[in-house]
Amino acid sequence: MGVGLVGKTLGSLGFGSIAGEMFRMASVYGMQHIAHDPFRNREINQDLDVTMVELEQLFRESDVLCINCDLNPGTEGLVDSRLLSLMKPNAFLINTARGPIVNQRDLTEVLQKKKIAGAGLDVLEKEPPDPEDPILSLDNVILAPHALAWTDQLFAAIGRSVIESVLSIKNGIIPENSVNRDVLQKPIFRQKLEHYRSRS
Repeated sequence: MGVGLVGKTLGSLGFGSIAGEMFRMASVYGMQHIAHDPFRNREINQDLDVTMVELEQLFRESDVLCINCDLNPGTEGLVDSRLLSLMKPNAFLINTARGPIVNQRDLTEVLQKKKIAGAGLDVLEKEPPDPEDPILSLDNVILAPHALAWTDQLFAAIGRSVIESVLSIKNGIIPENSVNRDVLQKPIFRQKLEHYRSRS
């Protein structure tokens, strides 16, 4: 039997663009929204009705808790037995961020002992996982192969972005989505752009 969401609490560890989009998509379910993010950029997600809470409160109150933060030295192993023990027995943990944010051994133990209802994991601490990893055989875990974003729309958008970048260079314009931005200031790059601009 499925689990109803109306009146339940959706929590997010992290409150950046991905969490904001998650809360927008979930707004139709009639859930309360809470989040914890010590580095919250107040300029994004201002339009959302999300209550910011302390870390422990997030784990205590969430019926569905989604990991939406970056992996960095401060978040690696953050979700451990202490925080997992605060969760409700009927709560679900969803991790679509990075595997090492969650201490997988602690999560496996919590799931084996049915201390939370279940987990949905698109990422694991070690990828690919060891075939003998006990988390793979648990009936209260849904696993995805770190591929939840792989959709026809995603790949079409990537293709459009690549084509737009190539056409920008061809026309002597700096591409909008440049990753290696320090190259943009190099004289040789500037000369090439000017050359292409003069030919277009």
